[in-house]
Amino acid sequence: MSSSSPPGPAPLRQEPVDEPSVKDESDDALIEKLRARAYDPGRRFDTADVPALWISERYGSARLEQRQDVIRSYGSDGTVQLESDVEEVAAYYADAPRGPLFPPLSVADADNAEHRIGHRLPELLRRVYTEVANGGFGPDSGLASLTDGNRAPGHLSDWPSAVSIHERNRTSGVPASWLHLAYGGCTMEWHLSLTGVGNPVLLYDADGWAPNWDQDAHDGLRHASASLRNWLWTWANGGDVWEALNR
Repeated sequence: MSSSSPPGPAPLRQEPVDEPSVKDESDDALIEKLRARAYDPGRRFDTADVPALWISERYGSARLEQRQDVIRSYGSDGTVQLESDVEEVAAYYADAPRGPLFPPLSVADADNAEHRIGHRLPELLRRVYTEVANGGFGPDSGLASLTDGNRAPGHLSDWPSAVSIHERNRTSGVPASWLHLAYGGCTMEWHLSLTGVGNPVLLYDADGWAPNWDQDAHDGLRHASASLRNWLWTWANGGDVWEALNR
């Protein structure tokens, strides 16, 4: 019996470069918008947890049933995970302290991270890490920190750093010019091309390729956003980076 051929990768799609609404904005404005979201505990990720009891007491017992369209999940601790741009999240976190989950990096720490990665970071990404925060905000699970040892409140272990993930990925065959940005759920990951023109952001399926089928990590690519700048602007403006996949 002959074996079936391995499935080929989904076609890699690329967004148009620099939409007019994006290219005219300055990086200074982008940094300010990123800081505004990163420092808001209700908006620093795509979702936020709110106690179910608080929602019922403030909006009535029927509110949760009425808001099923924006509820992502229910927690065992009595919270519900909501999309971060909804009224309930804004109200619950209105008086919460503002600030980064992880403080910005020093220039020396950024230099050390570059040394471990073996590549110079794009200047925009350096600014994000040294002027906004050391990860802990952004699309999906948020940007990974560049340094080890960061632990979010309530978590039992440190979050893996982008540098540690990069070192591990290199040993498994992922190109050294791809830098992990954030997890996208299941086996999907967002990576940054450190050498591509405009520094495209790559959506990569870690289980989307098989070395014993003579495939390499490029067979796991599923989508490319034209640039890091576009990808960050989408999120800073309250957009969903996944929606770009359907353009």
